[in-house]
Amino acid sequence: MTQSAEKRSAFIVDVLTEEFGASMALDPAAFRRKFRKMAASPFAFYRGSASLFYADQRGDFADDRFLDERTSRVWIHGDLHAENFGTYMNASGQLVFNVNDFDEAYVGPFTWDLRRFAASVALLGYAKALSDRVIGELVGGFARSYLTELRAIAAGGDDAIGSITLDNADGVLRRVLQQARLNTRVELLATQTTIDNYDRRFSLGDGVFEVDGETREKVRAAFHDYLGTRPESAIRLRPVAANIKDVVLRKGVGIGSAGLPSYNLLLEGHTQALENDVVIYMKRAQVPAVARYIDDERVRGYFTHQGHRTAESQRALQAYADPWVGFTELDGAGQLVAEVSPYAADLDWADVNEPEELAGVLTDLGRAVARMHSVADDESSHDLVDYSTEEAIVAAVDADPEGFVRHLVDFAHAYGVEARHDHQLFVDLFRNGRLPGI
Repeated sequence: MTQSAEKRSAFIVDVLTEEFGASMALDPAAFRRKFRKMAASPFAFYRGSASLFYADQRGDFADDRFLDERTSRVWIHGDLHAENFGTYMNASGQLVFNVNDFDEAYVGPFTWDLRRFAASVALLGYAKALSDRVIGELVGGFARSYLTELRAIAAGGDDAIGSITLDNADGVLRRVLQQARLNTRVELLATQTTIDNYDRRFSLGDGVFEVDGETREKVRAAFHDYLGTRPESAIRLRPVAANIKDVVLRKGVGIGSAGLPSYNLLLEGHTQALENDVVIYMKRAQVPAVARYIDDERVRGYFTHQGHRTAESQRALQAYADPWVGFTELDGAGQLVAEVSPYAADLDWADVNEPEELAGVLTDLGRAVARMHSVADDESSHDLVDYSTEEAIVAAVDADPEGFVRHLVDFAHAYGVEARHDHQLFVDLFRNGRLPGI
């Protein structure tokens, strides 16, 4: 191994230890599973190592002439990669294809979202054996679509295409929305629950565990505190009975949820018919990776806890957000609360392989990201980001829009190479026992 590789390996160890060290010590087995999943491919490694990406935004990849005081303080997703898109049912009952998973959301530089996404496209394209020229064209198409939609929104919205729904989607994304439309609450309940003595209860097994009476009462109390954190409009649209029928513990084993405890609550629906029951989750929220690299006390001090931060961020980034989104505290830790939706369907990139089809999807995703950066709807925190973010971004970029596109394309190529190299270093570190505590 060369000296530069040794230094980079040490840097990877330092960053991952700082990000996950305390959690790794509590549940090393969960992190062994997480790291084995990350070892599977460069893209999987990239998904699970957002902290490394953000550490690099302060290092060799830090130059960014499109940032100023305002464009450095925008609501951002925090983990915007190609697999964080899918469907949801919004508060008005409409199926929407959009960005999802806001666990890492924060206030920071808008380009960090775009860079993280662009590099993920480079990794995705490499895995599909696409040339650098094609990858550059795909990233360029995404960037131009983003700017076109953002300009339209900043100009008043008359020319903006808007949310991606069944009314305007075509191709791959229309198929994803149609698949989500076929889903039913009954099917979701059948996979997670069983009928016992003429009532519904959670099924146990496969990471789902029964809780004791004391824990159940603590979760019930936290749930009742959560009810007061939902927006008034959501309460009017989706009134919820406070009758909790069952509670179980779930232990996350995915790349992003290693070691995190989560509780599922089964609620009685708006009638006594069993098909109307609702499943919500209460999940401990963590410090987002990007927050470790943003020194802004106005942002850090705004949130009561990480559950508050996650819920508030989702409302700021998602138009007509899930009406179940709220927050609470449990055992002194902030919790995000939301519905386990039966209408969620993710974009499967395995089904999208040819450049023409990829280009169409990435154009649509550019629109979705533009809308996300400009939402700040009436129930988000205007006092934290109290200006038009779309106008600020357009003003910063329109002095050299083609330079901005080239900036993202060049970054995608450079960081794609870096991520593939880092993946190999990570695999060698892991397999040779050089990750502390694992």
